[in-house]
This record gives sequence, structure tokens and C-alpha cells, in this order.
Amino acid sequence: MKRSTMKAAIAGLLLLAVAASSAAQQKPVDLDFWAFGTVTEAGPPPDDWPAYQIIRDKLGINLKLVLQPSAPTDQDAKISVAAAANALPDFFAVNRDIFIKLAKQGLLAPTDKMFAMMPERTKAHYFSPLRNKLVKINGVSYGLADLGAMEKVEGVVIRKDWLDKLGLKVPKTLDELLAVAKAFTENDPEGNGVKDTYGFGSIIESTGIINAGLGRRFDYLMGAFGVPGVFNLDSAASFDYQYKNPNFRKGLEFVRKINEEKLIDPDWPTLKKDDFRARWKQGKFGIMWEQFAALHQLANYKDFDNLFPNGEWLPIMPPTGPEGQSSNGVGLMNFRILAVSAKAAKAGKMEAVARLLEWMTTDEGYYLLGFGVEGVNYKRDAKGFVVTTGLPPEQAYTHKSKAPLTQLRTMVFVNNEVELAARYVTYKSNNGKIINPLATWDFFKNSPYTEGTALSLIDPPSNANDFKRFYDENIVSFALGQKPLNDKTWSDFEKGMDRLGAPAYLKTQKAKLVEAGLLD
Repeated sequence: MKRSTMKAAIAGLLLLAVAASSAAQQKPVDLDFWAFGTVTEAGPPPDDWPAYQIIRDKLGINLKLVLQPSAPTDQDAKISVAAAANALPDFFAVNRDIFIKLAKQGLLAPTDKMFAMMPERTKAHYFSPLRNKLVKINGVSYGLADLGAMEKVEGVVIRKDWLDKLGLKVPKTLDELLAVAKAFTENDPEGNGVKDTYGFGSIIESTGIINAGLGRRFDYLMGAFGVPGVFNLDSAASFDYQYKNPNFRKGLEFVRKINEEKLIDPDWPTLKKDDFRARWKQGKFGIMWEQFAALHQLANYKDFDNLFPNGEWLPIMPPTGPEGQSSNGVGLMNFRILAVSAKAAKAGKMEAVARLLEWMTTDEGYYLLGFGVEGVNYKRDAKGFVVTTGLPPEQAYTHKSKAPLTQLRTMVFVNNEVELAARYVTYKSNNGKIINPLATWDFFKNSPYTEGTALSLIDPPSNANDFKRFYDENIVSFALGQKPLNDKTWSDFEKGMDRLGAPAYLKTQKAKLVEAGLLD
């Protein structure tokens, strides 16, 4: 470290220590924090959560934590309503489309000066120039681009026990996948004499412009036609909307086919993520695109394992399509945006936010938010690895009932070796199978993805609500068979996008991505 940098870091730490000591002696600062919870099915930390008292006593902060809804659309709605009423919380997690709107409306505080207030947090979380660029407008930061989720963590999985029951092989092509889906739907893979299963299960996970339409969970099907996502990012010359590619329509026709033939859970257009996950645990379908931890982490897999002790979800490569193409979806650098409201900054609360984030980076904050109370919810072995050996199972941080204690773990985790080993433990299922969540992630990481880091800088258009609503409604209507899918209706759709400014919007985004060096 350069001497000047070291001096600045030491000065920052001293200032923070003095501020924390002074704050602890004064009346606590009320700090409203709206966070994205880690486990959507679990509730918030209990009122007697030890972190509340520590944060109050040591940092002089009376933390008022609110977990946002699990669905991104509901998250956006909650924040938008608060913004309209000039009632944004002091500090909150936010999706990028809404972040851009709030920043341009002057509702967010510039955050560049926070880095000096929290040198250790900055070093551990805000070290990437590219990631930091994602929250800048005209060179000014209006948020903190925090480390995002682990990359390439989703993929296609299939009920191997159903394959075995019906004497089927793992499908490799789209046609083979379709044949398996029909068998799963029609041939009673559960062996209960009732026709109550479907081949496919999914939801519409349409977050922002870059995942508009059917959303991310259908990308492995669209990827078989070479058109996952909304934009073609192959090069500056080919940058365009995927719907301009004739293969996009073919992909929609495939989704329409599995819907019309009732090979997919019919509630997929309206299900929330929690409902979707409850259904695969109940054995409703046998092919899906899912996140590795949501599938195979002990707390998440347990309900399925109890109902189906001989059940087995097997990760498979995304199917290849008619032209040999295959993709799990669009892979891009993940990040989470944390923002401070302009109102909170005006009230002098920015330093308190920095103080809280810096504490989260200490061993005390990291382990408490990440694993609970040492000696109660976890232990550390001689090598420093987190273990639960010797603890009552119902007290371990891995137990489903303890999920509320670690709802803020994404605020502290940095994906190091010790952390990954602790978070994703290997265990045995009810029938003795070895379940290794990290092995599932390794499989997904080594499956084909379509490069999409440039999407990180895509801004919503000025008419984002109308633009996305029109796109979503048409794509979903085509997929559901609610609207004819022919040359005329497709032409009408494209003309409608043009009327909403699609060509001009594409041009501005292309210029931005080329200037940023993300599109050659």
C-alpha cells in the first residue's frame, strides 16, 4: 500500500473510531434500513436479535430494519410509492432501474465522500472500478455498488428419479427435452396413479429492461435458439434487440407449444418466486431453471427431501437447439446497489450509515450477521472454518428456523474460501445420498452462458414503464397463446416498439456501452 493511501486509511479509521465513541455517548441516531433479505421465505430478525443491541451500544445507532418484498416488481413498487410520498428510508437496497430514476429526481445523496469514512469496507467491497461505474451519473456516485451474488449460480436441473422411473436418458437436445417433459406430464413419474405432474415449472422473473418479457428463467430455452435476454451483445456491429432476430420468434413458438400442450405448470405466469419454490418441493414438476443454493442448500432442500426421500434433482447442460446453440442465459457481473436518501444526508445521517457499514466489515459484524452468535449458532475450528459440530441442530445457523438471524449476510459476505465452505456444507439426504451444493455450482459455472457484462450499464428509457409494459404484455401474450403469432401480429409488435422509441433508445445505449469499452 502506498504511504499516502495508508495514511488516508489510518486517518479514516481514527475518525470513524472517534465518531463511534462520540456517538455511543450521545442519543442514538435512528436509522431506517430497507434491505433485501437473503432467504425470501423467512421473516426478519427477531426483536431480541443481538445485533440490534450491539449496533446501538457501540455505534450509537438505533437500527430500524425492514425486509423488502421478495419479488423485484414488489420491491420496485414499494420504493416508488415511498419516493412519491417523499418518505424514502434513510438507507436502502434498490434495483438499478429504480435507482436511476431516484437519482435523476434528486432523491438520492451523492456517496463519493463515504469511501473515506469507511476505508476497510471500501477496500473489501468497493474495489472494482467497473462495478463502481455502475452507480455513477455524470461522474458522481449516487449509491454504493456492493459485491453481488456469486456469478453463474443458476442452471437447468431435472428429476433424475423420474427419469429412472420412466426409463429415460438425460436429455441433451431441445427435442429430447420436449419428449422428456411430455413423459413427465403424461406417464405418472411419481407412480401414484394420478396425473398431477408437469414437465416444466417456471415463473416470470422479469427484472428491469434487461430481463423484460419472459424473464431469466426462460433463457435456457431461448438460448437454444441463440437469443437469450433482450439484447444481442455479440459486438457493436450486431448490437440490437433479440426480437429482431428471426430465431427469437422461434423460441417464443417453442414456449407457446409447451404451454398449449400443458407441459408446464399452468400457473407459471402469475406465480411468485416463493410459490414456485414451494411447488418444486411438493413435486409438481420435473424440469426447471434454479439457483444452486435455493435448490441444494440444506435448509432449502430439506422440505423436498422429507416428502421425496428417493427424489433427486440433477444438474444438466442447457439443451442444444436446431442450430446447435446452447446457453443457460446471460452471464454478467453481479452487484447490489445501496443508496442513501437525500433526506437522510440532509439530516446528517450519512456518517452513521458509513459507521454501520464499516462495523459490518469487522470480524464482529461479519460473523454475527453472517452466522449468528459464536458458540450458539456456530463455532470456529482450529483452521478458522465455521462449523456446527457439537451444537444442538435446532440452534445451528444452518437450521431453517435460524434463517432470520442471517437475513443480512449478503451485506457482509465476500465469497472467500472459509465462507463458501461454511455456507454450503456437504450433507447426506434422508436416503444417504451425498448432497454437495458447491458441486452443483461448479457444474453451472462450467455450463455455457452468453457473455453479458455490458448489460450492467444499460439504463432504462425515459418512458421505461410504458416501454417495458408494452414489451412484457406482447411477449407474454404470444407465449400464452392469447395473441396470434404470425407475420402481421409480429410486425405490429415491432411497429409498436418503434413508436415507443426503441430505435433511438438502442442508439443511445450502444454509444454508452462503446464509450465504456464494454462493446467492441
